[in-house]
Amino acid sequence: MPYTEEQVVETIPIVRPVLEQIAHKWSILVLTFLCEEPKRFNALRRRLDGITQKSLTETLRRLERNGLVERHVVTASPIAVVYSITPLGRTLQAPFLSLYDWALDHQGDLNEAQRRFDSNEPSGRSGADDDRPLISTPPR
Repeated sequence: MPYTEEQVVETIPIVRPVLEQIAHKWSILVLTFLCEEPKRFNALRRRLDGITQKSLTETLRRLERNGLVERHVVTASPIAVVYSITPLGRTLQAPFLSLYDWALDHQGDLNEAQRRFDSNEPSGRSGADDDRPLISTPPR
């Protein structure tokens, strides 16, 4: 649903804290993995190459606090902690998969844009602005 700029500005105080929670660095990947099936802490850690134990713990606690993930202690030997997605968390599956698909479809576009930016190639500029540097220093 399209929103006007005014509607977006009015809802920023409501939407921003929510987006900060669900769009946190590891949250989207953790929730996406948990949509498949419940997972033990160490299984999640192995799947998320590069995440530290501390970061995964903080991410899971944040998601649990927001009602998106449930934590279950399995008392059978060996004792383990299993995380599963809640019904509320599952409502994010479709938007996350769309975002994931977008990332796959446009990774080349992003890489090309970064390459152009990093090499200071003009991009989409025309006319007299073509000779202007990307970053200008104020006159002295």
